[in-house]
Amino acid sequence: MQVNKHIRRRKIIDSDRPFSDSLHPLLQRLYRAREIVDDSQLKRDLTLLSPPKQMKGVDQAVDRLILAFTQQQRIIVIGDFDADGATSTALMLLALQAMGHSQVRFLLPNRFDYGYGLTPEIVDLAARQNPGLIVTVDNGITSLAGVQHAQQLGIDVIITDHHLAGDQLPLASAIVNPNQPGCTFPSKNLAGVGVAFYLMMALRSALRESQWFETQGIVEPNMAQYLDLVALGTVADVVPLDQHNRILVHQGIQRIRAGRARPGILALLQVARRQHQGIVASDLGFSVGPRLNAAGRLDDMTHGVACLLCEDPMLAEDMAQELDDLNSDRRQIEQTMQNEAMAIIGQLHFSDEVGGNSDLPKALCLFDPGWHQGVVGILASRVKERFHRPVIAFACGEQGDELKGSARSINGIHLRDVLAAIDARHPGLIDKFGGHAMAAGLTIQKEKLAVFERALLEQLEIITNDSLFEPVIVTDGALAEKDFNLFVAQLIRDAGPWGQQFPEPLFDGEFFIVQQRLVGEKHLKLVLALDASRQFLLDAIAFHVDPQRWPDPSVERLRLAYRLDINEYRQQKTLQLMIEYFEPLASVT
Repeated sequence: MQVNKHIRRRKIIDSDRPFSDSLHPLLQRLYRAREIVDDSQLKRDLTLLSPPKQMKGVDQAVDRLILAFTQQQRIIVIGDFDADGATSTALMLLALQAMGHSQVRFLLPNRFDYGYGLTPEIVDLAARQNPGLIVTVDNGITSLAGVQHAQQLGIDVIITDHHLAGDQLPLASAIVNPNQPGCTFPSKNLAGVGVAFYLMMALRSALRESQWFETQGIVEPNMAQYLDLVALGTVADVVPLDQHNRILVHQGIQRIRAGRARPGILALLQVARRQHQGIVASDLGFSVGPRLNAAGRLDDMTHGVACLLCEDPMLAEDMAQELDDLNSDRRQIEQTMQNEAMAIIGQLHFSDEVGGNSDLPKALCLFDPGWHQGVVGILASRVKERFHRPVIAFACGEQGDELKGSARSINGIHLRDVLAAIDARHPGLIDKFGGHAMAAGLTIQKEKLAVFERALLEQLEIITNDSLFEPVIVTDGALAEKDFNLFVAQLIRDAGPWGQQFPEPLFDGEFFIVQQRLVGEKHLKLVLALDASRQFLLDAIAFHVDPQRWPDPSVERLRLAYRLDINEYRQQKTLQLMIEYFEPLASVT
């Protein structure tokens, strides 16, 4: 666990608009710190979602899909190879089939053979199935060559995506993407699965108006049955939880808690040892998402989609177990790569304590020829968390001297904009790139790695100041003694969903150590007291501590940043502080 971080408390927004009297005072404080100023922003009803027709390109996409329905053209859904892409693909297939289109297939090409997006090679692969229409999900907004190649083969393309567009858009039959130029849809934060969900809602409305379901003798599908997929993909893709996404995730979690979820999702929760009745958003992000992603990282995301599509609970359990095994392999590979990355950084003579060396560069570019291309994204994330710097981890690509990089950023540095600026200043240095503010991918030639690293650091010198790189933990302040109880912990648990840009409450305070011991080799189990009288005791745990450093009997007081957690053991619930950060304090004499 890192030390010497600055704890900063969130600013609470002032507002003349009061919350209802029934809302707990602590929740009022937490919400105002997240720029929620009245009750209307807390509502999570599906009726509050913006109409699909507000999204640019939806009408054209619906018209082209209806043509495919009436002419029974084969549709190939082509998705990305992560959890968002898998859930988007499954949702699109299930919805199209439920609306009466049997000629629909999916294709999730192996990332190591075909790369990212709708490439011409992927179009050729899809063309073998003789489709009339390709629909992309969670990709395609930058696939100029792929769309052009499909048109040359007589295949129309609908793009559904949420990634940022480039300077030029593909000449597709329709593009549905809230982040494309000219789209006024109020939420720019939908995940790919959210965009797919909106398109399918619009298609259902159009088919209803044309009396399609009546003439075909089909029961009109309830779109709410796909919200478990929407919730999983949205949380796993770490998109900001604005009100639109909070509604979608909340409604999906409610369905999962009620057991009305896809058998594959319930099975993935089971292998992760999570009870579906009490899940929260973090269970989807940290337990289900990684197991689903493991298929795309190490093998083929087709296995993940098959698990999500499976209707047989017993078969779904077998599929979920296979994904769990893949995830275990991924963790072992990741740990080896982390060790190698730290060795590389150690050779640079930089301190591994955040803020411990002013010579630490503003970004780290890491490469080892043995690294697994499917795991470099996780590696970049882990190193970024440790050093509080943007990190790009590279692995060898499929094409000879080609390197594939996966990048992760910190708040205040928009990665895709940084890559776009480098590309503009150094034409030809980057072969291709794309992504978001916090995560991006790129391809360069191996011999250009050193040049790229210099260009990256030069760009960061232009657009950043040193304060961005100071490690800061942002908390919601201290808790009063009366709020250390199961009722408040459950209140916070139910007040989400919490996630990206709507963070789960984190508190800080000073505590006395009553007991300390290691559990599971490297986790520090503590009994803490609020004051020197040691009358009010609290259980706490800190994961992944240095066993050479802890437990330390000489330390009597700690400063903590922690979350209120409910620990369930043998059907008994107890309050537990989940420690995110701690530092020793001088003893009181």
